[in-house]
Amino acid sequence: MTKLSSNGQIVIPKAVRQALNLQPGAQFNIRLSEGNILLEPIVASSIEALYGKFSGTDFLSSQEEEHQQELLNDPSAGA
Repeated sequence: MTKLSSNGQIVIPKAVRQALNLQPGAQFNIRLSEGNILLEPIVASSIEALYGKFSGTDFLSSQEEEHQQELLNDPSAGA
């Protein structure tokens, strides 16, 4: 059981958060259905998850640097 605070907030019980692997900052869709409130966690799509994994990195530049280093270590690698 949980209560609605004066600020309109509710606490999701720890067991539920753990079961759904909900982390601070998780976002939800809120719907009304037959007099009930439904909270549905918003799950990032696979593409968004991958983008987040590589954000802040320049994959092409890192590959180019790696290749340049290989050439410096073994000049015959570029032939």
